[in-house]
Amino acid sequence: MIDETLVHELLDTTEDDAALVLLEGRAQVIGGAARDSEDFRGAAVLVSRAELVDRMGTATPTREDVSRVAASLRDAVGKLGA
Repeated sequence: MIDETLVHELLDTTEDDAALVLLEGRAQVIGGAARDSEDFRGAAVLVSRAELVDRMGTATPTREDVSRVAASLRDAVGKLGA
């Protein structure tokens, strides 16, 4: 569900308010404007780009750091029962 590709996709966006969201069991990266759209009503925001960069301390983390974050996000989603 949440893998390194999604973490990289979030980090690669230029929008600090872009976010990794979970909607109907599917994780995806969306722009900040889309968060308020009807298409994403009810989506659970897992982490914004700004929060992720702050958490990692860099916008260009190592592969190992990306793997750890992806695993942490998968674990958090698993605990939600998604």
